Amino acid sequence: MSMGQKINQLRLQKGFTLEELGNLVGVGKSTVRKWENGMIANMKRDKILLVAEALDTSPAYLMGWDEGYESSPKQSTTIPVLGSVPAGIPIEAIQDIIDYEEIDAATAAKGEYFALQVKGSSMEPRICEGDIVIVRKQDDVESGEIAIVMVNGDNATIKRLLKYEDGIRLMPTNPAYEPLYFTNDEILEKPVKVIGKVIENRQKY
Repeated sequence: MSMGQKINQLRLQKGFTLEELGNLVGVGKSTVRKWENGMIANMKRDKILLVAEALDTSPAYLMGWDEGYESSPKQSTTIPVLGSVPAGIPIEAIQDIIDYEEIDAATAAKGEYFALQVKGSSMEPRICEGDIVIVRKQDDVESGEIAIVMVNGDNATIKRLLKYEDGIRLMPTNPAYEPLYFTNDEILEKPVKVIGKVIENRQKY
């Protein structure tokens, strides 16, 4: 069975129209029709991953590497790896997707997630440039947890967040960097916003 035939079969099993599947993976229904009819020979890797996610299957099954997989309850979920988190753009609308990572189903059931490629050395040696951090979307964290924080409309930064009665401190782990302190008034004025909690670091060598 070709990839297109598998997509068609699984789409019908899920009860999706061409348009509904297209909306889930970010393409028009005509593109889905072309995939199913074999009119697009080489689907992009990111689209194969998104189609597999939408149809509860694996990229390996769609590509013919694992014919026994078909459609079964997923043991993992694919999430996007973002190269940056610009200010003012919802996470789901960010186009700077550089790769995908998988998280287990038990973790995925606890919230919404994305991954972020680390830039800079402020969190070394624990988190290094080029590492991938797995982030659960949330607008607050406990004091002492590592958070993704947006400050004054700049790109998001990764820091340990410490809470005090009169404000917060964003702490790097690299002693070459200074901590950032914000009063409660500054948190509102700048603003300073938590957009997620780091739950895992995946080091890349």
